[in-house]
Amino acid sequence: KDTLSCTDIFSPVCLSFIFVLLQIEDIVTHIQDETEGVPIRTVKSFMTKIPSVMCMSLILFWITLSSSVALTAEAMHIGTLIAAQGYFFPISDHVLSLKDDGTFYRFQAPYFWPSNCWEPENTDYAIYLCKRTMQNKTRLELADYEAENLARLQRAFARKWEFIYMQAEAQVKYVIDRKKDKTERKILDSQERAFWDVHRPVPGCVNTTEMDIRKCRRLKNPHRVKKVLVTKNNFCFFLFQILFLHAQLDRHCMKMSKVAESLISYTEQYMEYDPFLMAPEPSNPWTSDDPSLWDLEASKEPSQQRVKKWGFSLEEALKDPAGQDLFLKFLESEFSSENLRFWLSVQDLKRMPQQDVAQRAQDIWTEFLAEGAPSSINLDSHSYERTSQNLKDPGRYSYEDAQDHIYKLMKSDSYTRFLRSNVYQDLLMARKKVCVFFVITRVGLCHVVWT
Repeated sequence: KDTLSCTDIFSPVCLSFIFVLLQIEDIVTHIQDETEGVPIRTVKSFMTKIPSVMCMSLILFWITLSSSVALTAEAMHIGTLIAAQGYFFPISDHVLSLKDDGTFYRFQAPYFWPSNCWEPENTDYAIYLCKRTMQNKTRLELADYEAENLARLQRAFARKWEFIYMQAEAQVKYVIDRKKDKTERKILDSQERAFWDVHRPVPGCVNTTEMDIRKCRRLKNPHRVKKVLVTKNNFCFFLFQILFLHAQLDRHCMKMSKVAESLISYTEQYMEYDPFLMAPEPSNPWTSDDPSLWDLEASKEPSQQRVKKWGFSLEEALKDPAGQDLFLKFLESEFSSENLRFWLSVQDLKRMPQQDVAQRAQDIWTEFLAEGAPSSINLDSHSYERTSQNLKDPGRYSYEDAQDHIYKLMKSDSYTRFLRSNVYQDLLMARKKVCVFFVITRVGLCHVVWT
């Protein structure tokens, strides 16, 4: 494809990814077969008709019959993986997954299939959102996150927004001039929407697209050079920048042996937590109807495995509600609980309804960052300035810089002391004793009691 170089095409990762996509497309092609596939029909809904849709139950039934899948849950999992790539999509929302609630689905046009190696830019996304506002129908209203993206793109492309608007207007006019009927236009709109649900997914959903590694480096490098005309006056400055970037590039490279060693270490560390690799106690809920393992993991009395997992990283400790509570109590004993409370408040802000975001963002500033705040946190000057600028137009991610700074502070300072503290070590030893007692009673030595 035009977007890939020869080196990219013949790389093992790229070849395997394209091979997987071709396998998925082969399945989707068979599903759409007119004789042996899933029937596509027009459904009457109150006073309207929904054209070219299919039912989720028929998709699952076809996958179950046409493969070696024996369980509905496995067929649901395979269908969700296919839907996540955008090969078929729900017509009622933007979340690309299978739902067992009678939702209708529609096939994506082959023009938008991932194997075409699309690499859409922000200008394309801006034109799409602009078109949506022009059509201004109830079914085409922008979601909250799309409205935020449109406002952000309008600020970013302020100088050429008129050009973007003209492009969107021309595309809308082109579709109308082609004299496509209302039903066909409705299907095309939904397919284009599903394409952007893959490449600009809803916040909180998994992004199945991979970003170019060169773009990742440019995004993470705060000293990246912009396209500026090189003159005699700034030649030395740009020469220094080139040398600096060259050093950064060498620093981010790793030997393959180190990567393999890191991957093996990670796999060994998390192996006992994977129910597919190690038989859990109680039984694996994915292969049985017993949800006891999930109930055990959600209980407020953590097992020895859960407590041990908190020591892997701060992220693991904060993902577990019990670990989060214990870490908060430890910080309270050190009179630094405001750091974690600020981090949790920002996490809640990201999941709040759009209409409450502005007020909650101001409340967080008043509580943690304002002058004389009751729970003042320690921020560096750069993060403080960025956050204060973001609050002029508050959004869900206004505190991103401040949250990252506080997280790194807790990870490098408080978390290491937490792992060495008596609070964590005593709980870890207590859970080990409970675990050993369980094993002893299983073999019949019930007279052994820990004291």
